Amino acid sequence: MTDKELLLAISDLFDKKFEEKFIPIKQELKEIRQDIAEMKQDIVEIKQDIKELNRRLTLVELTLENEVKPNIMLVAEGHHILNRKLDEALQVDNEKEMLMIRVNILESEVRKLKEQINQIA
Repeated sequence: MTDKELLLAISDLFDKKFEEKFIPIKQELKEIRQDIAEMKQDIVEIKQDIKELNRRLTLVELTLENEVKPNIMLVAEGHHILNRKLDEALQVDNEKEMLMIRVNILESEVRKLKEQINQIA
């Protein structure tokens, strides 16, 4: 064999060995590219989900601010009014109870005075 033929044979052998080693790497790169493409699609979907969640969060915030908060304030105001009315009613009951006690004391004193008058007479 001539040097040229020998070099060609070595080159062919080297190319075959190189191809044998390089084909799995090419395949792995292809798989990695596919994985990256899938990840990019997943990221697009995640971004869309985040946009939808942000939209829904904004709606919830607006509902809380414009509907729930004012309604809670109305309920709290009504509760305050009812509480004040209850205090007023309890005050009247307290006054009535105090008057009943005073009437009972006065009746007892009148009874004692009548007994004293009856004993004197």
